[in-house]
Amino acid sequence: MKIVACNSNFKLAQAVAGELGLPLCNVVVRRFSDMEVFVEILENVRGEDVFVIQSTCAPTNDNIMELLIMLDALRRGSARRVTAVMPYFGYARQDRKSGPRTPISAKLVANLLVQAGANRILTIDLHAMQIQGFFDIPVDNLYAAPLFMRDIRARHPGQQVMVVSPDVGGVVRARQLAERLNTDIAVIDKRRERAGVSEVMNVVGDVAGRYCILVDDIADSGGSLCNAAKAVMERGADGVEAYVTHGVLTGGAVDRVATSPLSTLTLTDSIAATDRVEAAMNIRQITTANLLSRAMRAVSDESSVSSLFH
Repeated sequence: MKIVACNSNFKLAQAVAGELGLPLCNVVVRRFSDMEVFVEILENVRGEDVFVIQSTCAPTNDNIMELLIMLDALRRGSARRVTAVMPYFGYARQDRKSGPRTPISAKLVANLLVQAGANRILTIDLHAMQIQGFFDIPVDNLYAAPLFMRDIRARHPGQQVMVVSPDVGGVVRARQLAERLNTDIAVIDKRRERAGVSEVMNVVGDVAGRYCILVDDIADSGGSLCNAAKAVMERGADGVEAYVTHGVLTGGAVDRVATSPLSTLTLTDSIAATDRVEAAMNIRQITTANLLSRAMRAVSDESSVSSLFH
């Protein structure tokens, strides 16, 4: 079993390797003067079970290309099996035709990964579950909910919390966390005028006097989360914080979160924290290293991965 780290989230790759008690594979990933990606594997991988860790976050296209070239190099180096460990799967929000003559980019990325040499995909909280069907290879989609549950219980012992979905599409995710916490859920009914802009319409559920936990898979502009936090506070909530798997946080998202009613925004480290995220007083990260390492060990040992869902 060998672990290869690309450049998008080297700190997480180191943590995963530490959990497994293995060194990172000796590789070189650099760019020529015209920004072409160059990869060189400096040790033998013939017949090995190799795991490549790379989140396809910003700069998304650069990171995807880096991953594809690494997969090709490993395939040509005669690795027995190559698993692309993608804590954050970029282009996941383009999972269907949104209008006439528009692409299904998530399917295109799936095709590229398979053609480049991936034998298996390991990821966390896919934005749309149907993306698993875009691949003709096994896909293990892990859940951050068990991490969130343990963190919430540790930070709010004995406190009766209420899980809130910031949109109707996230109800299943919110219900899964609520069942683990044995609590109620509420749903934000919103109208989105255009991509990246949302307007809260109504809160379905009684949040008065409750401490609310917003849960989502991706925080991009932060508008939905901040609007939802404002809405539940206006309806009498005792307090509100958020748990989000992937902190994309583009543009002014960090400032928006900092000035919102959110007491805390908790992210996983599926995307490496920027300097602004690390400096933000109400944003924190919890690690997925143990979850990923256990899944990778299970894949390598041909044992059950589904046991990690609990």
